[in-house]
Amino acid sequence: MLKNAIDWVSRPAPGEPSLVAFRSKVATLMSASPGALGGLRGLVHVRSILGNIGVIVLPDQIAVAKAHEAFNADGSLKDSKQQSGIEGLGHNLASFLMKLKG
Repeated sequence: MLKNAIDWVSRPAPGEPSLVAFRSKVATLMSASPGALGGLRGLVHVRSILGNIGVIVLPDQIAVAKAHEAFNADGSLKDSKQQSGIEGLGHNLASFLMKLKG
């Protein structure tokens, strides 16, 4: 579904250059799945796709395994190390964007 959404967004409107929707964009990756790897293998493909269309993909990523068991009722992760890691991804993304803004 994500790949399909990327494909549709990549279609330019009349008069727009190709892939304009992705220019100057920065992404960080994370996944969650009920499996033992938490969607980790899918992140490799998403990283490749986004990199090939000009998105700057930051190197760190998080995959939450057994996601159906991983979250508290308030949406936080039961594993405080993973929670901190995800918060760190957000901090790193914000910091990178601030540096780009200059």
